[in-house]
Amino acid sequence: MKIAKKVLLTVLLLVILITGASSIVITRENEYSLIRQFGRIERVVSSSGISFKIPFIQSVDTLPKQILLYDLSPSDVITSDKKTMICDSYILWRITDPQKFAQTLNFSISNAESRLDAIVYNSTKNVISSTTQEDVISGRNGELSSAIIANIGDSLDQYGIELLSFETKKLDLPNDNKAAVYERMISERDNIAATYTAEGSSEAQIIRNTTDKEVTVLLSEAEKDAAILIAEGEAEYMKILSDAYNDASKQEFYSFVRSLDALKLSMKGGNKTVILSPDSPIAQIFYTK
Repeated sequence: MKIAKKVLLTVLLLVILITGASSIVITRENEYSLIRQFGRIERVVSSSGISFKIPFIQSVDTLPKQILLYDLSPSDVITSDKKTMICDSYILWRITDPQKFAQTLNFSISNAESRLDAIVYNSTKNVISSTTQEDVISGRNGELSSAIIANIGDSLDQYGIELLSFETKKLDLPNDNKAAVYERMISERDNIAATYTAEGSSEAQIIRNTTDKEVTVLLSEAEKDAAILIAEGEAEYMKILSDAYNDASKQEFYSFVRSLDALKLSMKGGNKTVILSPDSPIAQIFYTK
């Protein structure tokens, strides 16, 4: 009887431990816990920690909560000007509604990636097919990615998925026509550069002509003003001289000074001898009555 009681007690203890263990749900920081009862989702646990479920009746499934990366296969796309390009890209996504994700995609990450692959490829094809090859190449600074995400819109909401980012690892030309396209683009850029250079030279010539005209006008006006000032100065000088030598005594002194100036000018070179007639104004300077 004692052995039977011990066995029964041990079995009972094991049942309690198993039942208690099966009722505990541990949710990690980077995952969702979905509690299911008879295949139907009863609740979603999104906070990390310990929670409980009904043992043997309810089961638990987990889905990733962190940001996921999916690398799309390289694919050919055609631009609006009928040029083929190779697009190699990847996306960042996450599950925002785990219950909707489980109901539509059957808890499968691979199913989600398959849907993402088709939706993102179709969006990429639609955006690039409405864009020229030149704009596709110049749109690598984020414009192309924004356009592709905008084209997808909210079509992923039905799966409980959010597309965070679309990035291109490689967006290039096929090797067989890469050289020809690059040469054409270089030629177009050279033509644009030549046009800008010609327009700049024309504008520079116009500026130089305008500046030369303005300088000529300013110089002409300055010369005119200078001539006027010189004439006014000479007139004032003549007026001062006229006022200074207005009487007879001053006229005699003026004649004396002018005679000395004339004599000084005539005595140049090595010969300092001057022969004058008695009635010469210069000789009159040295003549004493």
